[in-house]
Amino acid sequence: MQKNPKLATTIEAILYLKGQPVSLTEIAQLANCSRDRAEEAIIELLNDYAHRDSALEVVETNNGYSLQLRSSFENILENLIPAEIKTSTLRTLAAIALKSPILQSELIQLRGSSAYQQVGELVELGLIRKRPQDEGRSYWLEITDKFHQYFEIDTLPQI
Repeated sequence: MQKNPKLATTIEAILYLKGQPVSLTEIAQLANCSRDRAEEAIIELLNDYAHRDSALEVVETNNGYSLQLRSSFENILENLIPAEIKTSTLRTLAAIALKSPILQSELIQLRGSSAYQQVGELVELGLIRKRPQDEGRSYWLEITDKFHQYFEIDTLPQI
């Protein structure tokens, strides 16, 4: 097998720029080479990253090949990269923040039933917390310290 560092480097750039899994066929098209040559270069790239002391790795997924951060660095990623939050979820978060604490049932009246899913996302992101009501079946929702850190807000106006 003849090594082709230039092709492997080109494919590395393609994977980096795409930022998502790329099929072997698409890699070959983008690199302007045959599918077989692309596959040889991918194998070379996989081998190179496997033996490299790097935060990145080339992986094969169901959707193709991807250049990604090694899983051992995911904790750094969570602290450095802000979570992507949809506008509707941000509006729900704003309602919670402005009325914190707020009953989930009251929030649903304000924001609609889609707020149930948004609350789940916000809890998962650590921006809010749910705690059971002493009496009743709803939950109290309140913002967390991570909310204050993430948005760099010390205090919020009270409504």
